[in-house]
Amino acid sequence: MTQQRLRHAAMPEKPTLDGLEQVWVARWEDEGVYRFDRTRERPEIFSIDTPPPTVSGSLHVGHVFSYTHTDIMARYKRMAGYEVFYPIGWDDNGLPTERRVQNVYGVRGDASLPYDPEFAPPDKPGKREIPISRRNFVELCHKLTAIDEQAFEEVWRRVGLSVDWSLLYTTIGDDSRAVSQRAFLRNLARGEAYLAEAPTLWDVTFRTAVAQAELEDREWPGAFHRISFYGDQGPVFIETTRPELIPACVALVAHPDDERYKPLFGTSVLTPLFGVEVPIVAHRLAEMDKGSGIAMICTFGDVTDVTWWRELGLDTRSVIGWDGRLLPEPPEGVDGEPYKELAGKTVHSARERIVEMLRESGDLDGEPKPVQRTVKFYERGDKPLEIVTTRQWYIRNGGRDQVLRERLLERGRELNWHPPHMRVRYDNWVEGLNGDWLISRQRFFGVPFPVWYKLDGSGNRLHDEPILPPEEMLPIDPSSDVPPGYTEDQRGVPGGFAGDTDVMDTWATSSLTPQLAGRWETDDDLFRRVFPMDLRSQSHEIIRTWLFATVTRSHLEFGSLPWSDAAVSGWILDPDRKKMSKSKGNVVTPMALLEQYGSDAVRYWAANGRYGVDTAFDPGQLKVGRRLAIKILNASKFVLGFGDVGGEVTEALDLSMLAALDDAVAEAGRAFESYDHTRALEVAERFFWSFCDDYLELVKARAYEGDASAVVALRRALETQLRLFAPFLPFVTEEVWSWWREGSVHRAAWPQAAPGGGDPAVLTVASEILRRVRKAKSEAKQSMRAEVSRLTVTGPEVALVRLAQDDLCGAGNVEEFVLEPGESLTVEVELG
Repeated sequence: MTQQRLRHAAMPEKPTLDGLEQVWVARWEDEGVYRFDRTRERPEIFSIDTPPPTVSGSLHVGHVFSYTHTDIMARYKRMAGYEVFYPIGWDDNGLPTERRVQNVYGVRGDASLPYDPEFAPPDKPGKREIPISRRNFVELCHKLTAIDEQAFEEVWRRVGLSVDWSLLYTTIGDDSRAVSQRAFLRNLARGEAYLAEAPTLWDVTFRTAVAQAELEDREWPGAFHRISFYGDQGPVFIETTRPELIPACVALVAHPDDERYKPLFGTSVLTPLFGVEVPIVAHRLAEMDKGSGIAMICTFGDVTDVTWWRELGLDTRSVIGWDGRLLPEPPEGVDGEPYKELAGKTVHSARERIVEMLRESGDLDGEPKPVQRTVKFYERGDKPLEIVTTRQWYIRNGGRDQVLRERLLERGRELNWHPPHMRVRYDNWVEGLNGDWLISRQRFFGVPFPVWYKLDGSGNRLHDEPILPPEEMLPIDPSSDVPPGYTEDQRGVPGGFAGDTDVMDTWATSSLTPQLAGRWETDDDLFRRVFPMDLRSQSHEIIRTWLFATVTRSHLEFGSLPWSDAAVSGWILDPDRKKMSKSKGNVVTPMALLEQYGSDAVRYWAANGRYGVDTAFDPGQLKVGRRLAIKILNASKFVLGFGDVGGEVTEALDLSMLAALDDAVAEAGRAFESYDHTRALEVAERFFWSFCDDYLELVKARAYEGDASAVVALRRALETQLRLFAPFLPFVTEEVWSWWREGSVHRAAWPQAAPGGGDPAVLTVASEILRRVRKAKSEAKQSMRAEVSRLTVTGPEVALVRLAQDDLCGAGNVEEFVLEPGESLTVEVELG
C-alpha cells in the first residue's frame, strides 16, 4: 500500500516538538497515509459521517474539541484493522454565510436588480448596505467562502485530522446541489414534500421563514397594556403586550371553565379605535390566572394565536409585512382612518403610536406595566420573530402524522447512542413537534428548489401545476435554467413559466451528508461500500436539527437509519462555565494555542473530555499535554539509545512490566470499543508514567550493561505504548516511530495483549518500595543517588520482592538488602 513508502529517519540529537506538525502533515498527504482504499468490502470498512463545519468566520476551540473526538475514534478503528472512510465537507450555504458577506462587504442582495458584471465591493464598507443583484451577491458569497475554507483547512490539518482530503465536498457545490434536488424531487413524488400557504415564523431582518428547530427562547422587555373592548354588557378588559395588533384582532378568548366569562361566550364585542365586531370564544389554552383571564386572538401574534385561529376557524386579518412593518393598507373590514396612523411603521413605532391613540380615546386603563417575557427568536437573529402568512415548502417529519412520528421514535431506539442518555433529547424533540419541517428560505445563497410554475393568461403562478426537471438535468437553477418544452423568452410572460425563487434551508442539504459524502446515485460502487454508515459524531444542541433531520431523510428514502451509532460531544465552557459562543464574545480561537503548546497538547486537552459532558476550557491541561508529549520524546530516545541487542525477555521484573502493559492494552481496547476515549487515554497515560518513573529507573543499570532481557522489554514496551498513544498524540508518536520503524504508526495494528507468564504484582511492589526509598532520601535532603546502607523490607510479598531484588539495589544504590516475612508491607531505609 502507498502508505508503506514512509521510511524511518535518523534519531535527532535533541528531539523537539517544534515543527513536527508541518513535517508530518505534508508527509501524510504526500504518502496518502489516510487515503481511503475503496477496494475493501463493506464489513471491512468503518465509515464516518463527519460534521461539515459552517464556513462563516473562524473556528474556535469548541470545534477542535468535538472534531478531535471523532478523529481519535477514526485513528483507533484504522489501527484496529478497518479501512476508515473519513470524509470532510464545508457547510458553505445559508444565512450565516450571507450575513458574513453583508458584514464584510457592506452589501445586501436585491432580487429586483440586474446583474452588474463590473461590480466590485467597496474597499471600506459604509454604514448603509449597498443593494446588489442576486447573482452579484452569490458571487461574493463564493468569493468569501473560498477564503474562509482555506483558513479552516489550515486549522484542521494543523490539528491532525486524519480525514481523506480527496473526499472533500461543499454543500453549495454542483454534486451537493444535485443530491439535494434529487432527494427533494423524490420526497415530492412520494408526497413527503408539499407546498402550502400558512402562518409562518418570520425573521424580519433576514426576511425569511424559520423552522421550529431553529427557534430560541429569549427574555425580552415589554409591557402589559390593559385595554377595554366594547360589549353590550359593558367593557371587557384584556391585557396584552402587543397593542399594535388590535387591527389584526379576530376574537377574544377565555377558558371554558372561567365563571367570569361563561355568560359572554357566544356574544361579541367591538375592538377599540377600529370598531370591528369580534366574537368571544372559549378554548382550553386560555389561561385563567394570566392578566384579566381573557385574551385577544390576533392573526398572528404568537404560535398560540395560530392554534386558536386554526381550531376555531376564525377570520384572517394580517397587518405585519415581510419587512416587519405594518402593511400600507388595513385588512378588510378595518377602518382606514385610524389605521393610517400605523401604516408603514415598524412594530415598535406602531406600538408607541397606538398606545397614544388608546390613551386619547380613553380605552387604555391605567399605564402600561413593564414586564420581561419569553419571546421566540431565530437562533441567529436579533429581533423577535413575527408570524406572517406565506407559501412555503415542507417535508413531513411526524409533526402532523402520528404514525410517522412513532416510526421516527422507533428509529431513535434502534440507534446506538454514546452516551445513552442523549436519546432522551431526541425523543423529547420528536414528541414535541407541532408541525412539519419548513425547508424553504427567502434568501439567495442556497440550493434552489428545482421547480418552475406555469403562468396563466394573466401571468399568475399556477402553484398546483409545477414543472419538474428530469433527474439527469440536475443540478438546475430555475432563475436561469429553462424547463423542458419552454424557451427563455417565455419566462415571466402570461402563458409561460416562472422559476421558484426560494432556496432550501441549509439543514435540508446537511441532512443528506451521508449521501453527499458517499456520492449517492453518482458513484454506486462507493455508496454501497459506505452506507449505511457506522458513526455520526456531533454536538448535542443539534440533535433536534442535524441528527433528527438526517434520520428523517434516510427513513423516507431508504427505510433505514443512516448510521448505526451516534457519538455526541458536550459543549466547551468558559472559566465561568458558560457556553462559548461568538455572540457572547467568550470564544478562544485555536491557532494561537496550537502554535504555543503544539497540536498534540491541544488534542490531549480535548481527549480528556468525555462524550456528552460539557467541559470547561482549562489551559492547565494544555501544559500537561505538552509535558506528556515531551516526555514521550525523551523516554523514547533513552530507550532506543540502547540499540537492538536481540534476545528474549527472561527476567521476572521485565516479564512483570510486559504483563502490566498487556492489561493496559486490553483495558484501553475495551474503553475504545465502548466509545470511552477518555478512559483509554487515562489507561495509557497511567501506565506510561509508571513505566518512566519506576520501571526505567529499576532496569536502567541492567540496560546500560547490555542485558538482553531489559533492552528487548524496553523496546517492546515502547512500540506498544506508541501505538496506544497514536490516536491521541499523532505527531509525537509518528515522529518517534519514524526513528526506528518503517511505515506509519497510524497504519500499524492496534496492539494485542500477548500474555507471557509475567506477574504484574512484581513491578507493583518493586515500584512501591522504590518510591519509599526516594521519599526517605528526599526527606533527608539527599541526592537520589545517595547510598542506602541497609534496606529492610517486611511483608507478605517477600517472594515477589526477591524477584526484583537486584534491580532495586541498583536503582536505590542499596548496600545491604534484608527481606523478612510479615503481615503488611513496611520499608525501613538506613542512609549511608
